[in-house]
Amino acid sequence: MTLRFGSVSSAGMLKISEISYAVEGRPLFDGASAFIPTGHKVGLVGPNGAGKTTLFRLIRGELTLEGGSITLPAKARIGGVAQEVPGSEVSLIDTVLAADTERAALLAEADTATDPARIADIQTRLADIDAWSAEARAAAILKGLGFDDAEQRMPCSAFSGGWRMRVALAAVLFSAPDLLLLDEPTNYLDLEGAVWLETYLARYPHTVLIISHDRGLLNRAVGSILHLENRQLTLYQGPYDQFARQRAEQRAVQAAMAKKQDARRAHLQSFVDRFKAKASKAKQAQSRVKMLEKMTPIAAPEEQARRVFTFPDPEELPPPIINVEGASVGYGDIIVLKQLNLRIDQDDRIALLGKNGQGKSTLSKLLSGRLETRDGRMVQSSKLRIGYFAQHQVDELHIDETPLQHLQRERPDTAQSKLRAQLAGFGLGPDQAETVVARLSGGQKARLSLLLATLDAPHLLILDEPTNHLDIESREALVEALTAYSGAVILVSHDMHLLGLVADRLWLVKDGAVTPYQDDLEAYRKMLLGADKPAKTAEKPKPKRASRDQVMALRSEVRKCEARVEKLNEMRDKLATKLADPALYEEGKAGEADVWQRKYAEVMEGLDRAEALWIAALEKLETAEA
Repeated sequence: MTLRFGSVSSAGMLKISEISYAVEGRPLFDGASAFIPTGHKVGLVGPNGAGKTTLFRLIRGELTLEGGSITLPAKARIGGVAQEVPGSEVSLIDTVLAADTERAALLAEADTATDPARIADIQTRLADIDAWSAEARAAAILKGLGFDDAEQRMPCSAFSGGWRMRVALAAVLFSAPDLLLLDEPTNYLDLEGAVWLETYLARYPHTVLIISHDRGLLNRAVGSILHLENRQLTLYQGPYDQFARQRAEQRAVQAAMAKKQDARRAHLQSFVDRFKAKASKAKQAQSRVKMLEKMTPIAAPEEQARRVFTFPDPEELPPPIINVEGASVGYGDIIVLKQLNLRIDQDDRIALLGKNGQGKSTLSKLLSGRLETRDGRMVQSSKLRIGYFAQHQVDELHIDETPLQHLQRERPDTAQSKLRAQLAGFGLGPDQAETVVARLSGGQKARLSLLLATLDAPHLLILDEPTNHLDIESREALVEALTAYSGAVILVSHDMHLLGLVADRLWLVKDGAVTPYQDDLEAYRKMLLGADKPAKTAEKPKPKRASRDQVMALRSEVRKCEARVEKLNEMRDKLATKLADPALYEEGKAGEADVWQRKYAEVMEGLDRAEALWIAALEKLETAEA
């Protein structure tokens, strides 16, 4: 969703002044203030349930403040991903292009406008907003989020909800609002898409406010952290790691000051208790009572609830626990992966790299026994137990049952006290144990699913995007648990921080093969961003012949460019006729003539640009058809 109020000035800031707001009587903000300068990239962090998403809704004007104010620069546009795009027959590229409502409206008006002055104004504005390069910009964003050229021409109805969320994200990025509000934008992205988004946001020319638990994103894409805690907002300069260090230092200082004040209060109170009844000491005792009354209490920082995961340790099996030799796997008649030669030992920590659609999930299903090999063979240890967690399993929980009831179904003969202890080992305390799943947070549901996946003390744990909906503290707890776990781990995740701390082997799933990736994650990240250029060879490789779809797309672009040139030529001719009219230069009309001459110059500038784009498109088509 993008709310457009016109173009924003370069000056100004987002001002949150003394705001108050409560939900069902529970205060979320109480006199909270923050000032975010225009153009800054800010990560919004805080405990789950503190009110981060509510703050976004207050900024957008969807909720009414109980006190204080939120102001933005004049005519600022606010944009954010409200929901996935509908499954319509409109292509992805056209869906994204339609997000820039001003461009769409101007193009529609350009087709029907007859007044030369209005036509010139339209073309000038189209040139100002770089409308002619819009399709290339939209295509680049879609490609960065994982859609190839052919998929961009497909209808939205051809994609699942998670992929349509990516289209919605592409649309709001393309519309380039002056204030971009993103709530957990990486939850629907793979590692490749998350890396691209980090770089895109770091270069974004306007203000960005991001709710995220992705430590990598908060370290690389933002320059400030806005912390929401105890109904107050505090802005810290620097990325997340710097914020975390500052917070730790502040908490240590606050704890020391509270301890020192407690000792001072105890000393004063001791004097009062000893001498308040003695006349000779009454004045001194009364003086100390007043000192006690005037002392502003320094509260020790509250200890955050410990985030925990406790994975049960399996017995040790002889290596290898899985051995795959010359195997192929796929669905129906389609082979996804072939000639697989893989070995997994119980002490392995393996991260699967590769773009969505290359076969990471297929490999996970093969190793977990959900798919059979087509040829070759896969040998497993006879006593091997495998735990499998995929994000969709969170949505398959029984929403009308409690976590305790989920465990009782799996372990009907186990004492309830032991089941409660297992829930507590995954951070689900007594209250959550008795709460129906429908009322649990996303993070609590993820914890329950992880508990169910590890209930049998698996020797191999396969985790497909385990960090979605987990806050930063929970992600750190997951790292600790996986590090201590004595079984093998296979990870698919967009969280590079998690992968970097857990994985010691990298497998690249690409072009139907699974091969060891010999370099590290940072090298892989640079490769994704195009930092690693291919080595120069003595012989220049022959360019690949363009596909039929690519040629058709180029021909379409040439036709569009040609139509633009024709339209601008018509405008030029109309303006030339107007300027040739002697009546325009009669006495007293000098100012009007100047206006028309400026419009003529603007149209000529637009014509030059359109002709250059037309020539470039013709050259690309000529190369593709060669």
